[in-house]
Amino acid sequence: MLFRVEVVGSNPAGPTTRPTGPIKARIFKTLWALKKDGYSEDTLKAKGHRLRYLAKHVNLDDPEAVKGYIANQSRWSNAYRQGVAYAYNSYVEANGLQWALPRFRIEDRLPRIPTEERINQVIVRARGKYVLVFSILRDTGMRPIELERTRVRDIDLDRGTITVRTAKGGIGRVVQIRKQTLALLKTHLGKRSFGLDDQPFPKRRKMTGRWVRLRNTVAEKLMDPTFKTIRLYDLRHFAATMTYHKTRDILYTQRMLGHRNLKSTLRYVQLVGFEDDDYTSAVARTLQEARQLIEAGFEYVTEMEGAKVFRKRK
Repeated sequence: MLFRVEVVGSNPAGPTTRPTGPIKARIFKTLWALKKDGYSEDTLKAKGHRLRYLAKHVNLDDPEAVKGYIANQSRWSNAYRQGVAYAYNSYVEANGLQWALPRFRIEDRLPRIPTEERINQVIVRARGKYVLVFSILRDTGMRPIELERTRVRDIDLDRGTITVRTAKGGIGRVVQIRKQTLALLKTHLGKRSFGLDDQPFPKRRKMTGRWVRLRNTVAEKLMDPTFKTIRLYDLRHFAATMTYHKTRDILYTQRMLGHRNLKSTLRYVQLVGFEDDDYTSAVARTLQEARQLIEAGFEYVTEMEGAKVFRKRK
């Protein structure tokens, strides 16, 4: 018998099963096969978690039962259903089973970008290293997992940069942090004798947990429940949107985010509107004047009457 059925409470929603040895061994076999194929530790953790969850509720060796269970989870988004189906598909392939991988229609929803003021209202309530953590994520658009992976050797205090150990198959990159954040970073690194290969930042789960507690506190203090919709990952969306807003350079924004596919970056173009921007203009008639304007943050617009016209947001 592969499963023991436990009934909890007087009116349970459904039986809960616990996998015994054979199923656990097959899950391990699945994850080991993925590891040998070069999948990342984060992917292995996610797939393992989803397979163990399924094993508590349905017989993993019955593909049709698994398919029905996934389809009936009304609280799951289609994106999450698809992720669970992909995890189970790995189990099917590793253990010689057969099924037709279901496809769920995933709606693309643009992220809601919080303002810097609202982000800072949360950060200001943080203490210790978490002020630094959230400030870096806001400044650079790094993913929390990328900050977790950062080692001391990746940090250049002279230039105020971090060389990113990328995640999700992204492109390696170097990101810049603000001067105020750099001062916090120097203080943090100076408190302990970190080695070059030490990871000076907390695990992403701790980052996320602390962020959720802080934003919920702000929501209660200000009696504004919309603060509870601001996710830690939205700091990356904020940084991306602001970078494109300031530069209007989609390729620069792509490099900053470490996206391999430009389509992933183009979504931020839809989140920025320029129609209400106020500009100041300037004219350059020589190469030296043009260089000075560019260094001052002006962008080239057009050429008229032998002169180049530049503009910059006020």
